[in-house]
Amino acid sequence: MDNSIPAAICRYLKKQHVLSLCAGVPPWCANCFYLFNEERQVFWLISEAETRHSVLMLAQPQVAGTISAQTRNIMLIKGVQYQGVIRQLSDEQEIAARNAYVRRFPVAMKTKAPMWEIVINELKMTDNTQGFGSKHHWLRKGE
Repeated sequence: MDNSIPAAICRYLKKQHVLSLCAGVPPWCANCFYLFNEERQVFWLISEAETRHSVLMLAQPQVAGTISAQTRNIMLIKGVQYQGVIRQLSDEQEIAARNAYVRRFPVAMKTKAPMWEIVINELKMTDNTQGFGSKHHWLRKGE
C-alpha cells in the first residue's frame, strides 16, 4: 500500500525554504533553511551543534514545527505543521544530503556546521485557497 505524502503537500514543501523547529522540554524554537527530500520523506537542514536547539535535539530528538508563507489575506493562507525525529547525519548520508542542500543554497558551501535530518512522521497542511479550513493530512505508516 502506498504511503506517499500527498502531492499538494509535496508541491508546497518544495516551494518553501524556511521551517520553524521546536525541540526539547521546555521547548525552544528556531527558524532554519531546509531542503525537502520527497523520496526519503525527510527535511535536511544545517545547524551548529552548540546552538540551544541543537543541544536540545541531541538530548531529545522528537521535534515539531511549521512551514508557512506570510499573507494578510486569510483566504490565501497555506501552511504545514509537522512532527518527526531528528538526527545528525554522518558519513555517506551526510555527504549526499550536504551536496543536495548546497545545490539549493549555494552559500551553505562555506559552512562546516553539521547536517541534520528530520524523519517526518506526520504532516498537516491547511490550504485556504481550496476553501476555508481545507486540510490535507499524512501519517507515516507504523506511527
